[in-house]
Amino acid sequence: MYESREVRVVLLENIHARAVESFQRLGYAVAHYKQALEGDELKYAIKDAQIVGIRSKTNLTQDILESAPNLWTVGAFCIGTNQIDLDVASGLGLPVFNAPFSNTRSVAELTIAEAVALNRQLGDRSSEVHRGVWKKSAEGCHEVRGRTLGIVGYGHIGSQVSVLAEAMGMRVVFHDVVDVLPLGNAERTRSLEALLEVSDVVTLHVPETPETINLMGREQFAAMKPGSVLINNARGTVVDIDALVDHLNSGHLSGAAIDVFPTEPAGAAKDFTSPLQGIPNVILTPHVGGSTLEAQIDIAGSVSSRLMRFASTGSSATAVNVPEVSLPMLHAGHKRVLHFHRNVPGMLAALNHAVAELGMNIAAQVLQSDQRHSYTILDVHGGDTSVLQARLEAIPETIRVRVI
Repeated sequence: MYESREVRVVLLENIHARAVESFQRLGYAVAHYKQALEGDELKYAIKDAQIVGIRSKTNLTQDILESAPNLWTVGAFCIGTNQIDLDVASGLGLPVFNAPFSNTRSVAELTIAEAVALNRQLGDRSSEVHRGVWKKSAEGCHEVRGRTLGIVGYGHIGSQVSVLAEAMGMRVVFHDVVDVLPLGNAERTRSLEALLEVSDVVTLHVPETPETINLMGREQFAAMKPGSVLINNARGTVVDIDALVDHLNSGHLSGAAIDVFPTEPAGAAKDFTSPLQGIPNVILTPHVGGSTLEAQIDIAGSVSSRLMRFASTGSSATAVNVPEVSLPMLHAGHKRVLHFHRNVPGMLAALNHAVAELGMNIAAQVLQSDQRHSYTILDVHGGDTSVLQARLEAIPETIRVRVI
């Protein structure tokens, strides 16, 4: 049982101050780092923490997670969670929460802005004027109205891009591996190749998975319309950069906007290099798709609220790696037991037997399982919960026990 002032929170990578304020409002002790950490420095920073918050540059590997014995939960203050070993986290009974919706609008707006900028060659014109060159020309420049936007990945962001693009007069086609409802007049294509053949602008909005690594390679670029452009605001591994360079230099593609790269600096860097640098009508940005104040404030609020809810009630609702379990608030005089265990027969009976042996009564109970793990919340009254916790921890299939 912890008092709120004993809960230690470590926030890395300059997570917005709203998260710090939210935790401190409940009396949590917060350590706030502006940069990502790694190795022994990271282990030392989180060794006593109950809650850890990161963004995309801090890697929580098995070695790191196992070095933090007091950890309860992890917050990814971003969309992606590929920087966290989710299998290890679930095996340790550590729910991971993220912000799948908070930067949707920011990324969608950037995508539309890039579609316009590429079709008008705005990056090159701006750079030329900065150098004192006055090159006023309509050659190769187009309105986006009437052109076809191909969206690869029609999820939260892709569907918002669809709505904005259609409002600007674009025809929208999309490809997704799951069956999704088209918004407005968007049309689903039968395959990725069919989308590439008809699109003037191709924009990527897919997660990083084994199936999406180099999703766009030489074969796919060759299938794109001559003179079309590519936008990648998804994941850096989705695009074969060398293949993209070749198709830009050959003139088959007329431009690209790339916000994510296969390898990115952990923090501010002055020596970032890419084969895409110096190619005409190529917009390169340092992974700023979700970098708006509005998005960061929303991410800070939504993820911190989920972390605090788990800390105070045990609710794992919206966690990405453990069964989703929640119960209403505790009644006066009750104690709440949070029990993560391996999903094997007889565990619920073992839990209930341990409670009954101590003369305790179960006032409420809920259990959910996935293929490997189970999570049970039970509210009890009567008896000594510290003794109950010790008995539950002694069960061989127990992963983690916490009493609220």
